[in-house]
Order: sequence, then structure tokens, then C-alpha cells
Amino acid sequence: MSMFCYQCEETVNNKGCTIQGVCGKTHDVADLQDLLIYILKGISYYSNKSRELGIHDDEVSSFVIKGLFTTITNVNFDNERLFQLIKESLRMRDRIKFTFIGAYKEKYSKDFTENIPDAASWDTKSDTDIDEFISKGKEVGVLSEANEDIRSLKELIIYGLKGLAAYTDHAFILGEKNDDICAFVEKALATTLRTDLSVDELVGVVMETGKFSVTAMEILDKANTTRYGKQEITEAFTGTKEGPGILISGHDLLDLEEILKQTEDQGINIYTHGEMLPALAYPELKKYKHLIGNYGTAWWNQQKEFEDFNGAIVMTTNCIQKPKSSYKERIFTTGLVAWPEVKHIEDRKNGDQKDFTPVIEKALSLGGLKENAGKKLMIGFSHHTVLSLADKIVEAVKSGAIKRFVVMSGCDGRHKDRNYFTQIAQDLPKDNVILTSGCAKYRYNSLDLGDIGGIPRVLDAGQCNDSYSWAVVALKLKEVFAVDDINDLPISFDIAWYEQKAVTVLLALLYLGFKQIRLGPNLPAFLSTNVLNLLVEKFDIKKISTVENDLNDIAQGK
Repeated sequence: MSMFCYQCEETVNNKGCTIQGVCGKTHDVADLQDLLIYILKGISYYSNKSRELGIHDDEVSSFVIKGLFTTITNVNFDNERLFQLIKESLRMRDRIKFTFIGAYKEKYSKDFTENIPDAASWDTKSDTDIDEFISKGKEVGVLSEANEDIRSLKELIIYGLKGLAAYTDHAFILGEKNDDICAFVEKALATTLRTDLSVDELVGVVMETGKFSVTAMEILDKANTTRYGKQEITEAFTGTKEGPGILISGHDLLDLEEILKQTEDQGINIYTHGEMLPALAYPELKKYKHLIGNYGTAWWNQQKEFEDFNGAIVMTTNCIQKPKSSYKERIFTTGLVAWPEVKHIEDRKNGDQKDFTPVIEKALSLGGLKENAGKKLMIGFSHHTVLSLADKIVEAVKSGAIKRFVVMSGCDGRHKDRNYFTQIAQDLPKDNVILTSGCAKYRYNSLDLGDIGGIPRVLDAGQCNDSYSWAVVALKLKEVFAVDDINDLPISFDIAWYEQKAVTVLLALLYLGFKQIRLGPNLPAFLSTNVLNLLVEKFDIKKISTVENDLNDIAQGK
């Protein structure tokens, strides 16, 4: 096989992509990503040891976070950018290595003689030979760990860390720093290099990953609300207005804010797409009158939706698909996103804004969009909003008007079996309320499902990281109803997963004690039979079944 990757839900035959990724990444990109992860483990080996001596390097830690985020599904497909990133990772590893070795010798008056793992010692013969990097990536990829169960647990940790890193990076960009997360990430990555750990010890690291996943989502929630205010209940417009337009997709709210600032009074309308929809509910973003609404749906529809959008398009984080020729010259990447031959907006320098001038010029040159009436979507139900309605919700539960909450957060994907979520939403009893976040909501958020005493039957908390809101709400309900076990609440979980941030959310929920979580459409291919059985035994995780069976189980609180 020319590659092996099974980190997303759509991996071939639910076993692994071996020739080219379903996401579109080539085998070279896959091998380079594997090598980048390997070197990040090497960096973490030295960084973790430096921390034991009371030393840490903020720049190195931030690099590890960004490096992990870069390897998430649908982020970076560009060989050259990955090549440069790996060379930078080797420089970062040398930097923290020399810091540690010097500090160690100064403290103990002797050289460091521990047996150093290959990830912390391997070096390139020529930093101009990308083929050498690709070859090394093949050698150190997923299957280099022979024990299936150990491999399964290590990959579960790494995929959880990737999603955790994404949330942490977003928070860091907004100025919300947390070195405890960085320290854990480095410790966990270094742990995956060890060959002496038991299954039980690795399960402990998995659970700790869940713990810090909660922390990462918490600090991102704080970062978003500190800068942009608490979400407000908002009717989001889904049509278009006549005139030039820019479409912003992904998750990075600061990119959107800077585009809004740079397009004021220029006659350009700004639209959100995909996971950027919740931006329309933040008061500090809503104040921009040219932020019109949301265009399109989930990430996997982008090739059709972007083709029909006669404006400039900006991809701010993961979710990019191979651009079609019909819009390739008007799509831009920024941040960690990259696609070969697609124009890239460079990162901020010295605290300045990114320069979106090329995007603005392209939007003005295209003539613009036509008027389209669209419809309205109700959004803005983060935990701040929902808890402000707590008395009304509690009364509805006590009176029997609301019988159950069903958390249907997560990721969407292209496979037809995801129509399951649409059918579940349509067929749930009218006294059930759906709690959603992430792009999974596009399977049902345009349906007219009504309300219960003025409470909408679909409460949308926002982006996938806003799944944290439902944990906060559940913990508050546990307190209000004075139950000993959070699983005694009338809450069911029917989670759609696609990529690694959904793994992070799952681990967070497991850490918080939630059980009986349905996951699908397929269970992760990286879970070995023994590891899956362990999770089933410990947490009663279930694979999504048929609509009829799952509706029956949900009604019975199973």
C-alpha cells in the first residue's frame, strides 16, 4: 500500500485509505503528515523533559499545537507547505533539545545519557530532498506499531490531541493562553513513544485527554465570548443580496472579524458558510451591517455551493475539498489551510491584521450575486442562552411538556446513510428537544420542527467546540434535579462523527461521565475489537442502528 490512514469516518470500507484519501489527500501528503506527527513526538520528548527541570518554551509549545492541527482531516493538502513545516519542526526539536541538554548538564554536572527514541534523534541527510521525508513518513506511519490494541489506544490519544489542538489554537489566536494544556499535549505525545505501557495505562492517558479536551473547549468558549460577547438568539438569513460578496468558511472568528473590518464601506456583502454560521449570533460581529447571513450548508456540499457563489471565498480552517476549476481562481486559503496552487493569505505579523486585499479585489471584480429570498434559521443557543431560560425549561420538564433532550451534535459527511439523522429529527416525539452543534445540524436545521411552549425543538449551540455548552447545561440540570448520576437525566446522545474534533468531544463526554452514547454512522476504524469492547463495557458506547430501533431505545432512555 502507498499510504495508510483511518482517522476519519469515511475511510475506505471503514478499514483504511491505502492509495489516496477519501478526503483527497495524496499518499505523499499522508506520509508527510505522518512524519510531522512523528517529529512532534520527538519535540515533545525533549519539551516534556525540559518541563521536569522547570523550563518550557512557549514558541515550541505553540508550534506543537499548530502542527497537530495541520494534520486534521481537510486542512493541509500541499506537499511543499508540509515539507517546510517538517523542516521547521526539526529546527524546533533541536532548539528544545539543546535547551534541555544544557539545563540537564548544569543541574546534574553530567551529560544526558538516556536511550533517546528515534523520533527525538532522527535527522535528514538533506533538507532539500522531500523524497527522503516521504520515505521516512512511510516508515513511521500508523502501522509501524505492530500490536493492534496498543496502536488503537495510541491513535485514539493522538486523534483526541489533534482536535484538542484545534480548539486550543483558536483560543490562543484570540489571546486566551493555557500552558497546562500544552504541557499535557507534550506529555501525552511523548507517552506514545513508549513501548512499555500497558493497555490500562494507555486508557488512563485517553481519559486524561478527555479531561483536557473539556479545558480546551472551556477556554475557547471564554475566548469567543470575551471578544465577541455571549451568543444571542438570532434569526440567521440564508439568502443572498444583490452585489459583490465574500463567503467565509471554517471556524476562525478572528479571520471573519478582520475581513468585516477591511470591507466596511466597500459595498461588499459578507456571508458565513458551514461551521461559521454561529458567528451571526455574536453581538460584536452582528454589529457589522454588511454581515448579511449564511450561504450554503455543510462542508461536503461546497463544490456545488461554491460554484454557484459568484464571489470570493475564504477557507479559514479545516473543511476544504479539492477546488473545482470553476472557482479555483476565486478561492483563498489562510491560517493552516493549504491546497496546491490556491492563493494563500499569509499570517499576521507583529500584531497586525492579515491583509485580505486580494480577496477584496477579487470580490469587487466578479460583479456580484443576485437577490435570493432564502429563509431564516434560529441560532444562538449556547449554554449562556439556554441557562438564561433555565426556569422555563425546568418547568417544561417538570410539567411533562418536555420529556427528553436528544444531543445530536457532531460532524456531517457526504454518505447517504447520514440521512438517518434527518429521519431521527423528523420522527422524534414532539415532546423531545434536539440539542445540536457542529455541522451535523445541517441535516435537520432547516426543517420546521416547531417549539414547545416557545422553546424551539432544535437548540443550536454553535460550532463543534460548542458541544461544551451541552455538557454545561447537563451539569446544571443534574444540580437542579438533584440526581446523583448524570446519566439519570432525560438526555440521550446520538452523535455524528467525521473527523478528529468529534473524537475530542467524545473523549470529553466520557471524561465527564456520560454513558450510552450512540456514535456513527460507523464506529471509528481505528478502534480494535478489544479496545471497542473495553469502551462498550466501561461506557456503554453504541453504534448507531436503524431509525426505528434507536427511536425506541431513546424513548426508553437507553
